[in-house]
Amino acid sequence: MTSASPGRLVVLTGADGRLGSRLAFRVAAAGGQQRLLVGGRGAAPRLPDGTPLPETEIVAVPSGAGSRMLAGAFDGAYAVFLAPGREHPGRLGRHRAVIDAAVLAGVRHVVYVSSVGAAPDAVASVARDDWLTEEYLRGTDLAWTMLRTAMFHRTLTFAVYDESHGSGAGAVLRAPAGDGRVACVSHDDVADVATAVLLDEDPSRHAGRIYHLTGPEALRLDEVAAALSTAAGRTIRYVPQTLDQARALFYRSTAAEVEDWITQCQAIAEGALAEVSPDVSQLAGRRARSLEAWLDDYPTEWAHLRLPSVG
Repeated sequence: MTSASPGRLVVLTGADGRLGSRLAFRVAAAGGQQRLLVGGRGAAPRLPDGTPLPETEIVAVPSGAGSRMLAGAFDGAYAVFLAPGREHPGRLGRHRAVIDAAVLAGVRHVVYVSSVGAAPDAVASVARDDWLTEEYLRGTDLAWTMLRTAMFHRTLTFAVYDESHGSGAGAVLRAPAGDGRVACVSHDDVADVATAVLLDEDPSRHAGRIYHLTGPEALRLDEVAAALSTAAGRTIRYVPQTLDQARALFYRSTAAEVEDWITQCQAIAEGALAEVSPDVSQLAGRRARSLEAWLDDYPTEWAHLRLPSVG
């Protein structure tokens, strides 16, 4: 297990989120000093008995906090973990405010969670946004590390729709991804890598590095559906969509959410998310968790795929 270097405070943004909370538990287990930034309504992670994590400060930061307010929350920190913002207008502004605050507070290192395929001409809209954030970070004097992640295992489970009305048939994974492959990754693997980077006794080892965090295999979505079927004990079929069909299915979502999902699926279809990287195993010290292993380890994460019990 990673051990923390003494006297080095790290700040975790998004600590009330799925990724940030996992990272907070790992930093605490390693004996690290950390300050957790949570949203105005967010709950900071706690131990099972309800007590706070050791060596941990909690700071509530309102949505839209500017760089000067954030700089106060970063005071005395060596490194900042920049969790990705939700895909909506203002996401880039939030990222830049965090980076500006890190500069103002004298932080030395920022670890940013980016996207596999980040580029100015990336197919996925989130990957284009992440490229702009990366470029903004590169334009500062801060040391930086980019953790470019693939699509998360859990994300794919929310593309499954129960069209059976509880009869047990008709569960369908719908996505405009064609027969492309995706090397999806678990939140835990990304949290393990982030822990290793943030708490390394020689932080310069990771300065200026870009890591690609993927699962151990690249799956077609019919293979994803088969794995979900086995885990859930019911048949789940993959049905490729056209772009118009995908937009019609997400009519209740915001335009930004629809664009994010559809363009990520287009990236899958075009092969942009198919490459398998060894970076998780090299940095976490173990093999990346496959979709099948994740399904076995975290049944509560995909419980919505099961049929409701009767009686």
